[in-house]
Amino acid sequence: MLTPGFYIFIAIYYVLLSFSLFKLFPLGNEKAWKGIIPVYNLLVMLKFSGRPWWWILFLIIPGVNLLMLFIMILALLKSFGVYNNRELTIYSVLAPLSLLYLLSKKNLKYFGPGGDDKYKEMRKKSKSREWVDAIIFAAIAATIIRWFFIEAYTIPTSSMEKSLLIGDFLFVSKINYGPRIPMTPIAFPFAHHTMPVIKTKSYVEWWKLPYLRLPGLQKIKNFDVVVFNYPMEDFRPPDKQENYIKRCIGIPGDSVYITNRKVFVNNKEFKLPENGQYRYYVQTNGNGFSRKRLHSMGITEVQTLMGTGNEYVIWMTSKNAEKIRKFENVVQVEAIIDKKDMFDANIYPFSELLPWNVDNFGPIFIPETGATIKLNDTTYAIYERVIRVYEENEDFEKRDGKFYLNGKEITNYTFKLNYYWMMGDNRHNSADSRMWGFVPENRVVGKALFIWMSFDKEADGLEKIRWNRLFRGIH
Repeated sequence: MLTPGFYIFIAIYYVLLSFSLFKLFPLGNEKAWKGIIPVYNLLVMLKFSGRPWWWILFLIIPGVNLLMLFIMILALLKSFGVYNNRELTIYSVLAPLSLLYLLSKKNLKYFGPGGDDKYKEMRKKSKSREWVDAIIFAAIAATIIRWFFIEAYTIPTSSMEKSLLIGDFLFVSKINYGPRIPMTPIAFPFAHHTMPVIKTKSYVEWWKLPYLRLPGLQKIKNFDVVVFNYPMEDFRPPDKQENYIKRCIGIPGDSVYITNRKVFVNNKEFKLPENGQYRYYVQTNGNGFSRKRLHSMGITEVQTLMGTGNEYVIWMTSKNAEKIRKFENVVQVEAIIDKKDMFDANIYPFSELLPWNVDNFGPIFIPETGATIKLNDTTYAIYERVIRVYEENEDFEKRDGKFYLNGKEITNYTFKLNYYWMMGDNRHNSADSRMWGFVPENRVVGKALFIWMSFDKEADGLEKIRWNRLFRGIH
């Protein structure tokens, strides 16, 4: 189910576009009412611009439709004498607001498809050249939109199952939490950190900008599904680190702890989403499971324990665990929970002072801007990386039981940034904050809005498309 904000956005967009076309069409001897008829107004717009009617078919292809809309707007602008490259770029980015601005011009005149005769004589291009120009402008506009408004994202791992599935394609909003100004602005369009095919860096680092985020529509809330840059990739600039998607468990100022796999935020239980998963030990009478039957239940992660033919570890929802218990061949189903004080060296902050594991963790304070902590062995273990790496205090160190910053002894530290605690809904198969700690605010990319496409690679034919997930909102 899509969020109300999505419908409001679509409605506003349609009203602005329809109003603009309603006003523009009479300038080219087209009836004004044609500008407010859905779909038909786009066909008239293509005719107005001298473009073939079948271009409208591109508008139903996700991803391609955005590019084609920009190309159509550019063609329309040229028909009204807008030729300057700078103007064309700005106008296409602001579509359909650019059409409203066009209407404000004095002595606005429709010159016909492609512009006036003088311009066409001056430019004299082949059809291929027109396409190249249009695509370049559209790429610039789409890059700006990707930076500041919305971006497509794919779910590559099972860490959020079954809330989000491998093969889900999402749209991620940059404006909800405020668009982040690119810190490495010189980069190849549409490549995140690695160039396709040649596998080299897609960006240059000689020009970097400081972290700055524009005002957003909201702040990150507990339970939001957030896309962010994986903060442990110190070999890449912050905005070029790998994209991760998790659920925000703790926001700045929160205290988080886990007891016997139950998560508590500020002493209140933070329940796993309905489609979230845990791991279970399953024993059968010797008869195995039908892969097809498990797949129909949405169970895709099954591990047979070595040396056995009837013992399994299965990652599944609590509802599926109850269903499995009722199988005729199942003898036992038990939740697998790491015991309290069982130290796991792979769990943050990797210190025996804090014998934590995935199911028993914390309590841990989530830093916020202006918060001050007292430094001791425990807080040093938890926040050393935060202070040294994320807050860019390279000289922060511990010597002879004392703490030093820029060569001066300190006993307290005040945080500069806000931080977040992220966890996957697939709680026992998620590389999340339990493994690598905090997410600084400058790594936040955006809010996951809705699924626009979903593919199941295990299915056949048209069943590869998970039709029931298309255009589903993310909660």
